[in-house]
Amino acid sequence: MKRIILTLAFASSVMFLFAQENRLLGKGSLGGYVEQRNMPCRLLEGHPQRDYSVYLPASYGQDETRTYPVLYLMHGGGEAHYVWETAGQLATMADSLIAQGQMQEMIIICPEANKGYMMYFNSPSDNAPNAPKWAYEDHFFEELIPFVESHYRVRTNRFSRAIAGFSMGGGAATVYGVHHPERFCFVGDISGYQRRVHLEWLRNDPTGEWRQQVIEDNSPVRRLAEGNEAEVAAWRQVQWAIYVGDHDFTLPLNTELAQQLRQLSIPYSMNVWPGDHNWQFVRPALGEILKKVSLRFAGH
Repeated sequence: MKRIILTLAFASSVMFLFAQENRLLGKGSLGGYVEQRNMPCRLLEGHPQRDYSVYLPASYGQDETRTYPVLYLMHGGGEAHYVWETAGQLATMADSLIAQGQMQEMIIICPEANKGYMMYFNSPSDNAPNAPKWAYEDHFFEELIPFVESHYRVRTNRFSRAIAGFSMGGGAATVYGVHHPERFCFVGDISGYQRRVHLEWLRNDPTGEWRQQVIEDNSPVRRLAEGNEAEVAAWRQVQWAIYVGDHDFTLPLNTELAQQLRQLSIPYSMNVWPGDHNWQFVRPALGEILKKVSLRFAGH
């Protein structure tokens, strides 16, 4: 009996600790909110739990039969999942757009890709020194998406699933769209880091060369150029949107991406605005992506 009591007490303490991980990060004017949560993880070594943030519209807790489309929103290098709220004011922006009728209600999932190794892709090769074993892309598709679809009332067809991101996250969104066009109806790229570019801040990073090589290995422009007829047909089913500043170091990279999409007659929009690689540019671009995603969801 004593063992049962101790077991129950331990289980209760674990449940309490897990509940403590749910931390409110921000709230919008309509009652939508962004919360930090975590999920179990087995594919990223040394990380049995993985953080993420989620935006839930106010109506989510009011009608338990309603389902929602879902947007996966990928943060930039050196940042974290919660930056979409702390720097991007996601809850305020989403609630405001919903109130204006410019955005439909949706669930927004912001994964974490800074803890451990700052990387959204798998690391299958030894082409760079200090190359770690890392399987983030597998984690995203084999763990994160199934977790979201089993724990939230999201629609699970591709026409109700979109992905977007900034910088390293914009590159990841593009690559995931290229690798898995059957999973998404929309890809949004804000100043995406699409291939190797010299970055001074990586010079003294022991994993810097590994990171650059993995990004180069996953170049979406090269993969698009190598596509066969069936793959190109699949990419044409996805709507692609690119936003980049006219003083952003990723402008040439994203111009290459737009040129390749155009060459293959893949539907896309290229939006070059005054701006640089910072949140002053990202916030309005995010607002435009939320509106475009809503139109894409509404079209199906």
